[in-house]
Amino acid sequence: MHPEIEKIVEGLVARKKYIYLCTNALLLKEKLHLFKPSKYLTFSVHVDGQKEHHDFSVCREGGYELAVEGIREAVKQGFRVTTNTTLFDGADPKSVRAFFRRNDGAGRRRHDALPRLFLRQGADQKHFLGRARTRRLFRAILSNRKTSWQFNQSKLFLEFLMGKRTYACTPWGMPTYNVFGWQKPCYLLQDGYVDTFQELLDTTEWQSYGTESGNPKCANCMVHSGYEASAVDHTFSGLRGLWATVKAELSTKYHDSDALAMLNEPVKPVHSYNPLVQIQSDKGQLEETRA
Repeated sequence: MHPEIEKIVEGLVARKKYIYLCTNALLLKEKLHLFKPSKYLTFSVHVDGQKEHHDFSVCREGGYELAVEGIREAVKQGFRVTTNTTLFDGADPKSVRAFFRRNDGAGRRRHDALPRLFLRQGADQKHFLGRARTRRLFRAILSNRKTSWQFNQSKLFLEFLMGKRTYACTPWGMPTYNVFGWQKPCYLLQDGYVDTFQELLDTTEWQSYGTESGNPKCANCMVHSGYEASAVDHTFSGLRGLWATVKAELSTKYHDSDALAMLNEPVKPVHSYNPLVQIQSDKGQLEETRA
């Protein structure tokens, strides 16, 4: 939608910067002529699962078909494509697995399954996953999976989501800069901006972020912006981290009979029975963390 997006991308590619250009793909097919395929450019297409789940999530009937058409055409023209999926409380793991299995004729796509797990003032808390439910959901989705599934994420982070690993948040792992300046971490919390990167480093109370900090906004968080950086750091921290990553790359099935049984449990999407609410700073927020 930016009137000069192609010039921005062209300039960054010329500098050999890797770009993940996020899009809902509603205009992707008609705008592809503005771009050139490059190993530095990847279209990250927001697709929230199968057709009815995606259209409901984005409040647009037919949005799924437009996204798939855009993906197909982009792959056909030689562009790199990933999909970006947000999972809410009440997500159906069987449906999510079916979404990952389906190719939609677009060629092999890499899936960036990002759970929407953060809490912030004014957020719709009941629609976001707590830590215990997150582990259960991803255990059902990612266990017993096909070796052909490819995820554009740290394999150790996926194991973290499944409850197989424990990490502390790395709030400085994803610095964000935009027209307002350097955004204070976590970028999902909307805590404001500073003018320079040095000011960000010097004035941020880093110890106030993460589940261990006691910050109620972070109590149930397992989101990628803080924890995938921790998983990547583990990979390069030494031989143990590197070996754990190699094992996760080679052994992707994660046989789990209990996880198979979870797929047959009844699912009731949280949107169908919970009204929109405001977060209240009370002890109830911490319940999932202790689960």
